[in-house]
Amino acid sequence: MLNVSYRDVGPADGPVVVLLHGFPYDIHAYDDVSARLVQAGCRCIVPYLRGYGPTRFVDSATPRSGEQAALGADLLALLDALNISQAILAGYDWGGRAACVVAALWPERVTGLVSCDPGYNVQDITAANTPASPETERRLWYQYYLHGERGRAGLAANRGEFCRLLWKLWSPTWPFEESTFADTAQAFENPDFVDVVTHSYRHRFGLVAGDPAYAVIQERLAHKPSVTVPTVILAGADDGVSSKRDGNAAVSGFAGQVRRQVIKGVGHNVPQEAPTEFADAIISLLNHH
Repeated sequence: MLNVSYRDVGPADGPVVVLLHGFPYDIHAYDDVSARLVQAGCRCIVPYLRGYGPTRFVDSATPRSGEQAALGADLLALLDALNISQAILAGYDWGGRAACVVAALWPERVTGLVSCDPGYNVQDITAANTPASPETERRLWYQYYLHGERGRAGLAANRGEFCRLLWKLWSPTWPFEESTFADTAQAFENPDFVDVVTHSYRHRFGLVAGDPAYAVIQERLAHKPSVTVPTVILAGADDGVSSKRDGNAAVSGFAGQVRRQVIKGVGHNVPQEAPTEFADAIISLLNHH
């Protein structure tokens, strides 16, 4: 069980949009996006993911898993708890993964999806040990770092410096203020942050077991289910972590209506760097629906 902390803004009877942050970010990534969507009449739910901010595990014995199946299950449980039958899901990085998992496995709950590169954000763990190009591998240094105990200790001791470095590397053209980072960095003080993050980057490489509670979901994800709901993929042209991909590869995994938009001058944290484009993508799906 998880006590999820979330922001709920906009008219209670408006179309629901769930905005999901990534690692290492928090709900502040959507401050400007949610303001624009509220003006457009939407109700915005912006949750802190497990391991971030005030979100807490109810039971000390629950595994502090960061696996994709857990993120998707958390999102589905949040929709159920709030009695939301259908919503547009929008996210990037970890949040995009949660959104893709729910859109792929429970499409009846999703009226539209906004995902950021890599678009189809479901991990193929069976292929995790297939090497990529050296340049792509170099970008994943932080994942390999966290595979060992030195990395876990480094994240625990230097979580602010570690995450600030990733912001700079992943969004090299985003001149964020130190106060902007500080607002978000509070979320990394969550007592489960290090455990959840470390587990996420180990599980996706098949190095540690998942939480048995999510084994059925992970088994379904292993079959790489297609996303059939209407989708917009947003890609930052200056994203320092996602490897550049051609347009055809970028939309693989989607069986429904999908379009991809590359945004110049934007890095990994798309909603905070390009809130107008992010909000417009969501509104286009509202109008489509």
